[in-house]
Amino acid sequence: MGRVARFAVSIDEKLLERFDQYIEKKGYVSRSEAVRDLIRSALIEESIGEDRDVFGTITIVYHHHQKELAEKITDIQHGYLKNIISTMHIHVDHHHCLETIAVKGKASVVRELADKIITLKGVKHGKLVVTGIEP
Repeated sequence: MGRVARFAVSIDEKLLERFDQYIEKKGYVSRSEAVRDLIRSALIEESIGEDRDVFGTITIVYHHHQKELAEKITDIQHGYLKNIISTMHIHVDHHHCLETIAVKGKASVVRELADKIITLKGVKHGKLVVTGIEP
């Protein structure tokens, strides 16, 4: 880590109050650490271009009894073997499953994989979360 720089921030009192509640809820030891995390997160998200190497997760909830859905999900995953690190399958109830797929690769490819899975008929909810190492 480089030298520490100090700077002042002007902020609406109500917004600061909400931020302090957020800090307490999350367990940060100081406003500074919370601000550093928010800045890091924003810079990483901003730097994720289509050709950037990323890693993350695709999380889906789907209807277990949807005809051939599990097979379609597996077939899509087999087409992206070099991008899938691991999967975890959870039986939520008699009708629903939750699957988390750990992924890595070029952002464009990871997004393509997520889109193919999330848009399948029978997938109730899906979300791709990606991140990268700070350049």
